[in-house]
This record gives sequence, C-alpha cells and structure tokens, in this order.
Amino acid sequence: MAAPGGGATVDVLVVGDANPDLLLTGDTVPRFGQAEQLLDSAELLLGGSAAIVACGLARLGVRTGLAAVVGDDQFGTVVLDRLRAGGVDVSAVTVDPDRPTGLSVVLSEPGDRAILTLPGTIPVLTVEAARAAIERLRPRHVHFASYFLLPGLAAELPALLDEVRAAGATVSIDTNWDPAEQWAGLEEVLARVDLFLPNREEALAIAAAVAGRAFAELDEAAAALSALGCRVVVKAGADGGVAFEGGARVAAAPGLVLDVVDTTGAGDSFDAGYVASLLADVAEESDRLRWAAVAGSLSVRGTGGTGAQATRDELAAHTEVPV
Repeated sequence: MAAPGGGATVDVLVVGDANPDLLLTGDTVPRFGQAEQLLDSAELLLGGSAAIVACGLARLGVRTGLAAVVGDDQFGTVVLDRLRAGGVDVSAVTVDPDRPTGLSVVLSEPGDRAILTLPGTIPVLTVEAARAAIERLRPRHVHFASYFLLPGLAAELPALLDEVRAAGATVSIDTNWDPAEQWAGLEEVLARVDLFLPNREEALAIAAAVAGRAFAELDEAAAALSALGCRVVVKAGADGGVAFEGGARVAAAPGLVLDVVDTTGAGDSFDAGYVASLLADVAEESDRLRWAAVAGSLSVRGTGGTGAQATRDELAAHTEVPV
C-alpha cells in the first residue's frame, strides 16, 4: 500500500455507508389497524454515518473523500448530488446496477428517534474497494463508519487496518449501533485503530461483549476498551465528550446549550470535529474534545445530519483554540 503524505489527493477518506434519510416529525409513533396519522414535516436528506462525517469534515475545510456504494436509481443520484454539493470527493463511491440504494426512515421525536433502515447497497462495500480507494487517494487519515452494517468489510478489516497503519496513516472507527445487538468481532479491530468513537450505550455494550461481563459505569467500560490500545472518545450528547487512554480517563469537554431542532447525525458531526482537530495538529486532548463537542452541538440547529453542520469560522467562535 502506497504511503500517504505530501502527494495525498485527500486528507481524510471516510469508508462506510451512504443513503438518503427520510426524516419524519410530528405524530411518528406508529399505530396499526389502518390508523392514519398526520405529520408535521417530511424531508428527504443525506444520511448514512459515513456520508455525514464526510460532509462535516468537508464543511470544516478538510479535503475529504468517501468510499461507499449506492444504487443506479433516484436515491443514488440524490446521495451523489448532495455529497458533491457538500464538497466531498465521490470518486470512490461505486454505483451498483443490481441493488437499490439503502434508505433510512427516521421517526424523530424531540428527545429521541427511531430508525428503520433498508440495507440495499450499504453492505455491498468490499475490503478490495476500500483498499483501492486508500491506495489511490492516499489519505493521511482513514475513518470507518457503520461497522455492523458492512459484514463483508468487517470480516477482513483487521488485515486492512494493519496495511493502512503500516503505510503511515492514522485510523478511527465509529461502529454505530449493532442491529443484531451481538457486538461481536471488535477486539481485534480496536487493538488496531488509533481512535474509537462510540456513544455511551455503544461503549457499554461493546465493552461487555469484549470483556464477557457487564459494566455498571461508563468510565469503567470505556477505560477497559482503551486498554486494548486505542484512544476511546465517548460521545455524551449535550454533556460533550470524554476521552480515555491506556485504561484511564484523560480529558472531558462540554457541548453547547442550544435549542434543539433535530439530533440526527450529531454524533457523526462530533466525529468530524474530532478528526478535523487531529488533522489540524491540535495538541491538547481537552481542546480536541471541545472541537468535537462544538461541532456535534451546532449540528442540531437544523434538520438532518448535514443541514446545519459547523463551518470553520463557527467552530472558532465557540472554542478558544485557533482553527
């Protein structure tokens, strides 16, 4: 695998899922028996954790590419058009003529949401396609998203991670939720990444799966995960983020207090803020967490994952770290 560096085509390659989100708000708790319910709004937005992270990075001024698969259909066209409009390099997004583009229906309530996902082309992404994108685009950093939706890639990910790190790039992963709630296969992965970005519930579930026992406290679970060799940065919603390294808690930073419009994708924008801080060589962990927490907080100002993502200037206005 070619070494990253001065000839890089992108600074970050995000590998994972890309699909539209059909965001529904209002009376969204389904009642069967042919009951008709009236919604407040319905919007077709760019979704997929990887796609949202990629757009967040691009909006922060980071040269970013995406490796994913979409279908040869209207939803695939929507995804590609919106990624391009967001400044993301889509040269590694493959169009599959035989499968429909994945789709998520998001039932959004003020404090929570439910997500119904048609996998479609999402699981089709292969390790060979990811490897080819990395070799061609030569990123300084590779971020993997939605591990549990990509079983083919996940099965061969440890070997790919060894190659990427041997070539000199840094690596992060946000597994997102496991629909099967098995949380399997991550011990070898977390031992090979630089950075793991779960939320509270994911950290507790994955730590239990790895250790073979339940954890009562988040700090204990995240510390155990970080003992595998990666830095663990836990997304804590309005409370911001907390970092663990070498089996210990090392830093925390709060988010912003804002009027929430929609929390969809806030965790992905948090990821983008943190990775952007790494690319900007921000030295202090508390400052990196602040970048991430502010980026995640600002994203809730608008609907969907990408509608209100932070710009570099907005990040500067809410942090004490030069951006």
